[in-house]
Amino acid sequence: MTLIRPCPTCQKDVDIKSATARPFCSERCRLIDLGAWAEENYKIPTQANNNEPFNPHD
Repeated sequence: MTLIRPCPTCQKDVDIKSATARPFCSERCRLIDLGAWAEENYKIPTQANNNEPFNPHD
């Protein structure tokens, strides 16, 4: 049974079971996504607590 999902980067159909860079269609798309995380293009939303001072070491 094949499991087809879109590549998160380029939206090309990917057979998840046989893809070596899953969930991406290729190593190139995997590296594009990694670079976007490294450049902080993606952010995980959090609720800011404005009552506490920012501490970058937390």
